[in-house]
Amino acid sequence: MTDKKIKLARIREDKLLNCRICDLPLQIEGTWIESCVNQLYSELEAKGIKFKPLCYLADEWLTPDNEPVVGIAFFLAHPRLVKLEKKMMLEVEGGTKDWCMKLLRHESGHALNYAFKLYKRRKWQEIFGRFSQEYADTYRFRPYSRSFVRHLEDYYAQYHPDEDFAETFAVWLAPKSKWPNQYKGWKALGKLKYVDKLMSEISNKEPFKKKGEKYWCISRLKIKLKNYYKKKKQFWAEYFPDFHDSNLKRIFVEKDQEHKDLPLACEIIKKHKKNILSSISTWTGERRFIIDDLLRIIIDRCRDLKLVAVDLEVLAAIKISIYITTLIMNYSYTGRFRKKK
Repeated sequence: MTDKKIKLARIREDKLLNCRICDLPLQIEGTWIESCVNQLYSELEAKGIKFKPLCYLADEWLTPDNEPVVGIAFFLAHPRLVKLEKKMMLEVEGGTKDWCMKLLRHESGHALNYAFKLYKRRKWQEIFGRFSQEYADTYRFRPYSRSFVRHLEDYYAQYHPDEDFAETFAVWLAPKSKWPNQYKGWKALGKLKYVDKLMSEISNKEPFKKKGEKYWCISRLKIKLKNYYKKKKQFWAEYFPDFHDSNLKRIFVEKDQEHKDLPLACEIIKKHKKNILSSISTWTGERRFIIDDLLRIIIDRCRDLKLVAVDLEVLAAIKISIYITTLIMNYSYTGRFRKKK
């Protein structure tokens, strides 16, 4: 199927899902993304930074390792694909102007780091850590840490030294950022001051590496949209509302005529919530707010599924406690609530 035959505004969803990404008629020029990219360039210029990273459409938001270019998620380039992304993934990463700019500033931090090879500087390594540190599949974060800026969700600065720099740079670059006051008394303020000094040093200078490889560019993505979303859903499975469904149905049953008089699972969990939370926190050492978040999600899901308990109330509470403890222990060792298959 050639791009001339694909009319994104009119094509049926089933046919759209059978299209290869490389065949989609997409470009940054002439879209709202172009205005975001131009704003990024203006922000860099206002700070005296001559380098402007090349932006291109990729399978997701990214900056390839050691390449001074920025990949923007392809689905943002057309309203029809934005709508499909929302339906498939429940949200659209970078789907608003503010969110898009946050991601662009973050990714441009990576690109600038690679273009000027800042990560090779001894002071950079002293402040942010070893750039060569391996990227783990997942990471655990300290929500109350003041050693890192807070920019993207999930405390992303704590993932890796390269992410710490990119997040710090993004906070520094934002036009309305009041970082000297916002981070007063934080250890992260030292990082921001270093970035401020570092940017003054490279102001109006040409980078060591001006061009980079556009990895995962949409022109080379031969995967069909339906398979793209299949893989994406599998990767982000635990963020979907139905993540707990199969296990909850092993502990409880769905309400029907036969079980219409049985107690609701959500009410049992709410009744024993305090004891469940206290016990799991004591024996796992996990923060109470993480356990509380899990309990709230599970209670809501039990209510949505109309689950009831066939066991005695105490036994049902024990079973749900064991289930949550298992999730917490997986999270403690892997950063995920479920072990990868």
